[in-house]
Amino acid sequence: MLVEVKVPVLAESVPDATLLDWKKREGEAVAWNEILIEIETDKVVLEVPAPRAGVLKEIIRRPGDTVHSEELLARIDTVATAAEVSGDALGSASEGNAAAGTEASGGARAEAPDAPSPSEGAPRPSPAARKAAEEHRVDLSRVTGSGREGRITKEDVLAHVAAGAASAPGPEGSAEAAPSAPVREAPAAEGARASARGGRRERMSRLRARIAERLKDAQNTAAILTTFNEVDMGPVMALRRRYREAFEEAHGVRLGFMSFFARASVQALRRFPAVNARIEEQDIVYHDYCDIGVAVGSPRGLVVPILRNVEDMSFAQIETKIGEFGAKARDGTLSFEEMSGGTFTISNGGVFGSLLSTPILNPPQSAILGMHKTEDRAVVVGGEVAVRPMMYLALSYDHRIIDGREAVLFLVTIKEAIEDPARLLLDV
Repeated sequence: MLVEVKVPVLAESVPDATLLDWKKREGEAVAWNEILIEIETDKVVLEVPAPRAGVLKEIIRRPGDTVHSEELLARIDTVATAAEVSGDALGSASEGNAAAGTEASGGARAEAPDAPSPSEGAPRPSPAARKAAEEHRVDLSRVTGSGREGRITKEDVLAHVAAGAASAPGPEGSAEAAPSAPVREAPAAEGARASARGGRRERMSRLRARIAERLKDAQNTAAILTTFNEVDMGPVMALRRRYREAFEEAHGVRLGFMSFFARASVQALRRFPAVNARIEEQDIVYHDYCDIGVAVGSPRGLVVPILRNVEDMSFAQIETKIGEFGAKARDGTLSFEEMSGGTFTISNGGVFGSLLSTPILNPPQSAILGMHKTEDRAVVVGGEVAVRPMMYLALSYDHRIIDGREAVLFLVTIKEAIEDPARLLLDV
């Protein structure tokens, strides 16, 4: 019996996707729920598992092809010889045992089972982890996962390599070359020693291409202006030190700085609704809710998952959700829904050491808040010089919809809330 392998249903905002490399070749045995291929969209990477166990009979679409929802990708033959079913993909027997089983059964054919083999209960590695494992020739069965439910992440693979895990040896005991060898330049003159200079070319991922397209579109369309301020992080840091252990014990999550800035942003967005609005043709669309995007770095590039209705979220709920987004970004498991929409964005370049920057808008949003590194600086407090933990804040905004006065006062509102956290509780 032939079973069809199709493209998963894509979100309405994602018209198509690109096929990455097949994990199996035609004629190879596949296990139920084994990943056959990954599909890259401009937001996430989707995994396409085998709907039934059997043999990959026919591959219809090739790597690099553009595909759409529910388009046919391949066919699996669920009726196979015992030797085929008990191959490496099912992990149920060695080649010798499989051959013996075939002889004993007289070459009879049997329906491939739907139930997963015992080895399939193990957590699957993330797409980034599999790619890193292929590049470094790492056996994923020897890597311990640190992701959710034991999922293996890219960082786990790199840590395994750094710890001295041996790669698969190539000819004469040397490590095999990476899949994409560098392009070497020709010697400058005959007899001269070959240059060690090299390089490589690789196609831009759909996510990276989409990021480039959206950011350039923002620069070409919006009248982007950035206003700056600085905030004394001392009061928030003191509050965090005082209640950190109690907060973690009560809610099971660490108290970070992002929840303070998210709540302060809600307060500022309510006071200045234009910052929470967008331009749609000749209209201004205002939002009565605050869906705040949090920029997160991932192995595939910058992604912006959305915190929904932050005005109704507690500090603990915000921190819990941000932690989940971070784990999913590392594993490459963020969904379309988690990265769609948003009325405002917060980007924290300070985690990478950035002291000051001008963030670019995330269309169709009209503003983005940039946080930066907290650094001890000499400032004047009450007429005297004092050393305080200071952070520069930047608000980039679309001047077509937001006036300079609104932008400046919006940033001042956030500054006041962070320097006096009681304002966040009293909403003043």
